Amino acid sequence: MGFLTGKEGLEAEFLRIVRENAPNLHALALRITKCDQLAKDVVQEVFLKLWEQRNRFHTIENKEAWLYRVTENKLIDHLRKTALDKRMKEFTLDRIGEIHNETEQLLAARESRKFIARAIENLPRQRQIIFRLNREQQLSHQQIAKELNISRHTVKNQLSSALQYLRSCLKGIRMF
Repeated sequence: MGFLTGKEGLEAEFLRIVRENAPNLHALALRITKCDQLAKDVVQEVFLKLWEQRNRFHTIENKEAWLYRVTENKLIDHLRKTALDKRMKEFTLDRIGEIHNETEQLLAARESRKFIARAIENLPRQRQIIFRLNREQQLSHQQIAKELNISRHTVKNQLSSALQYLRSCLKGIRMF
C-alpha cells in the first residue's frame, strides 16, 4: 500500500508503518544492544529517518526491507560508537594511570634528591667540596686536586669515602 495523498494521508500511512514494524525492529535492536531503552532509541531514529524521507518513501518498493536496512545501519553506527567510546575510556584510564605513576615517580625523585642533598650536606666540608666539584661541575680528579692544591690520591680517597657514605645512607630507601 502506497502513501495516501495530503498531509493527513502521509501521517496516517506513517503511523500504520510504525505500528506494523516497530515491534519487529525493536526486537532486532534489543537482540543487538541488550538494552531496552537503547533499542527504543534506535527504533525512534529509524522512524525519524522514515519521516524525513516521507516524500520519497513511496518510491521504495520493499519498505520493510528498507526499514530493516536502516535499523541495521543505526545498530552498526551504535556498535562503532560504543567500541570507540570503550577505546577512549580505556585510553583515558590508562593515561590517568600513567600520569599517576609519573606523578608518583616525580614525587619520589624529588624526595630522593632532597634526601641525597641532606646527606651530602652532612659530609665533612672538604669531602663535600670535592664531591660537588666532581659530580656537579664534572671536574676530573686531576682538576680538583689542582684547584684545591691537594694530591690526586686525596681527591680519589675523599670521593670514595663520600660515595660509600651516601650508599650507606641510601640503603633500604625506595628511590623510584
